[in-house]
Amino acid sequence: MKYQKLENQEANWKWIYLIRKHREGEKITRYEEKSLEESKVQELIECQNYPEKIEVWIKNHLSLDLPIKLDQAIRARRKRFFNAEKQSTKKKSIDLEYGVWLRLSKYSRKMKMTLSETITYMIDERESKALYESQMTAMKAGLKNLLNK
Repeated sequence: MKYQKLENQEANWKWIYLIRKHREGEKITRYEEKSLEESKVQELIECQNYPEKIEVWIKNHLSLDLPIKLDQAIRARRKRFFNAEKQSTKKKSIDLEYGVWLRLSKYSRKMKMTLSETITYMIDERESKALYESQMTAMKAGLKNLLNK
């Protein structure tokens, strides 16, 4: 396992995930009866600061459709959490207009690269071109000086 599991932290993430799903109108319990579902959700809300109780609630009352989604969400959250600790692995974001993103995306697929690799490649190419142009300018100036003597 690449990322360490932090039981208390992950229980909090699960609680946040489930409450968000409930607020979005998704069914988070395995019960059909509305009043029973609401009482179990209220029970979950009261468990906020008790990681052990959250885990027990999930084990006993979670909808049968949610365990895989919940595990995927927690795994992704864990990865982002640990990657954010180091500057080199922390994800950054930039806003692109749709047209720019579309062109970059097409170019990336053509080059068989990720968007980040494509941007790095384009910057490297531009820097190489600038270096080449400055060398050419220096050579032309040197030739001009030689011819003028």
